[in-house]
Amino acid sequence: MVRFLTSGESHGKGLTIIIEGLPVDILVDVNFINNELLRRQRGYGRGRRMAIEKDQIEILSGIRHGRTIGAPITLFIVNRDYENWKEVMTLEPRANITRVTAPRPGHADLSGALKYGLDDIRDVSERASARETASRVAAGAVFKLFLKTFRIEFYSHTIGIGNIVINKRIRKYSQLDNSPLRCMDPKKEKEMMKLIDRAKADGNSLGGLCEVVGTGICPGLGDYTHYDKRLDAKIGHAMLSIPSVKGVEIGPAFENARLFGSAVHDEIFYNKKKGFYRETNRAGGIEGGVSNGEDIIVRLAIKPIPTLGRPLHSVDILSRQEKFAQKERADVCVVPAVGVIGEAMLAFVITNVFLEKFGGDSLDEIKSNYRQYLSRIK
Repeated sequence: MVRFLTSGESHGKGLTIIIEGLPVDILVDVNFINNELLRRQRGYGRGRRMAIEKDQIEILSGIRHGRTIGAPITLFIVNRDYENWKEVMTLEPRANITRVTAPRPGHADLSGALKYGLDDIRDVSERASARETASRVAAGAVFKLFLKTFRIEFYSHTIGIGNIVINKRIRKYSQLDNSPLRCMDPKKEKEMMKLIDRAKADGNSLGGLCEVVGTGICPGLGDYTHYDKRLDAKIGHAMLSIPSVKGVEIGPAFENARLFGSAVHDEIFYNKKKGFYRETNRAGGIEGGVSNGEDIIVRLAIKPIPTLGRPLHSVDILSRQEKFAQKERADVCVVPAVGVIGEAMLAFVITNVFLEKFGGDSLDEIKSNYRQYLSRIK
C-alpha cells in the first residue's frame, strides 16, 4: 500500500511531504515535479500570492542517483511568503498576539475553532488552507512518474466557470497548459475570463466544473467484493478531500440518471487486435467498482472559495457581536488549479490499486507481473 502524509501551514516555513510504499528503481525527474507545481499555480483568477511563491521541490530522502531506493521519500517546498509572516507564525511563545476572531462562512474557521476550543482562528486557517494542495501535487508528480512507465497519463480541463459551460472541445490536452483557464473552448474561455473580472471587481469569487482524465489504464483495477475496494469509491474519497470540491461524478453520471439504460450502458465488442472494447464511455471507465480499460473520467464540482474581497456577515467567536468575516488575500477562481490537484489525487488512487494488482519490491518485478496479466487478458 502506498500512502503519503503532508505537513506545514499556509504561511509557515514550508510544506513537507512523506511518501511511503513505492518500489525501487522509479526514475524521478525533479524538473517534471517542479513543472507540475507550476501548473497548479497558473490559471486566470489566481491571487497575488502566486506572484510571490515559485514552488520548487527539495528532495530530502528516499532517492539516490535519480532513482527511488525503496525507503520513504521526503520532499520539501519552501514558503517564500513566510518572510512576510515571521511575527505571526513565530515558534516562540508570545504574550500579545493579534487574534483572528471573525470566521469566514464556508470555511473551516468556525467549525475548527469550536472543535478544538480555540480563541484564535489563525490556528485553523493556516492548516485548512488550500496551500496544502501544493504538497499533493508534488506527491502526485512522483506517482505520475511511476505510472508513466506503464503508459498511464493524466489530464484535466475546465468545463465551466459560474454559469458559463463549454459546448465544444476544440483544443487538445497538449495545448491546455498554454490556455489561461485550461479550457478546450477558446470562445467560452473568453466569456469565463470576463466573468472572473466582474467577480474580482465586485470583491466576489467563482466556482465551476472541471474534468480529470486518466488514460492507458488497464481493466481489472479495483474490486467489487467490498465497499472500500471499489475504484469509484476510492476516487470519490480522494477527490472530495480537495478543498472546495463538493461534488464528484464518474463520467456523465447526472446526465445518465435522466436516461433509459439502453442509452447509458456501453455496449461491448471484440476483435483480435483490440481485445474487448467499447465504442462509447458513458461509464467513465469504471463498471462495478473495477476499471474496464476505457479512459477514467472524473468530473468535479467546485464551490466558490469562501475568502471574499467584500466579506460576508459573521459573528465574533469571543464577543458574540456581529462582525464582517476576516478578510485575507485570496484567489478569485481556482477551478484550473483544482484540475491539476485532481490529476495528482487520481494518480495516487491509480498507483495504489495498480500496486495491489501487480505489486513487487522493484520496478522490474512489477513490469513482469503487468506483462503477464496483459498477455492473459488479451
